[in-house]
Amino acid sequence: MPQRLVGAGQHLARGLLDQLYPPACLICAEPTATHDTLCGACFVQLRPITAPLCPVLGVPFAVSPGEGALSPEAIADPPPFARSRAAVIYNDQAALLVSRLKYGDRPELARFCARLMASAGHEFWANAPILVPVPLHPMRQFQRRYNQSLELARALSKLTGLKLDPYLVRRVKRTRQQVGLSAEGRDRNMAGAFAANADAALRSKGKSVVLIDDVFTTGATVKAATRALKRGGIDQIEVLSFARVVSGEQIPI
Repeated sequence: MPQRLVGAGQHLARGLLDQLYPPACLICAEPTATHDTLCGACFVQLRPITAPLCPVLGVPFAVSPGEGALSPEAIADPPPFARSRAAVIYNDQAALLVSRLKYGDRPELARFCARLMASAGHEFWANAPILVPVPLHPMRQFQRRYNQSLELARALSKLTGLKLDPYLVRRVKRTRQQVGLSAEGRDRNMAGAFAANADAALRSKGKSVVLIDDVFTTGATVKAATRALKRGGIDQIEVLSFARVVSGEQIPI
């Protein structure tokens, strides 16, 4: 009986919430059947990243090059992390979601993005990794009010039941904005930007780590964070982002 009463109360509360704030598309505000989603017209403009893809960098292939084949990027510059995956290609629609999440004071957008990310990162979950958001420098987080990567990681933790540790790695250098920098410039900008928690290896208890970020552009940020975690004694690190810049698709942010 108590469980039924709780269920009825939750149903009533949802009904009242829908009356006060009817479900609407997160992008265009058209009515939708549920909260935290997109209308059909906006959703189809997202481009999910699916197989075939590079097993290391998660870059989508136009056609399958055969099992185990790597992308040119993975061959030319092997990353320090084991694998990376992203939910969607960074196009205009994905850019709009990321911009609103990152700069528009819309942390609730993380719930929608995380649902797509949970599916994109399904290969990672079997080992019960620790979710670690890429941290912002304290001054930048104060300016933005919140860290969008932490919001994504929190939503993913609720969806997957995985442990979240936002303090395993920290930002120790206030870097300049990455916008407009070349790949080499981004690497230089991020050098020494992160440091692992002093007891990172003890906190992780031998578990693998999945770094969570909003956009994978050149990978400079997650590579720097990965190297910091490895110096802290964590060996198995993977990367999951909402969107990924694909060569020829979009000017890098």
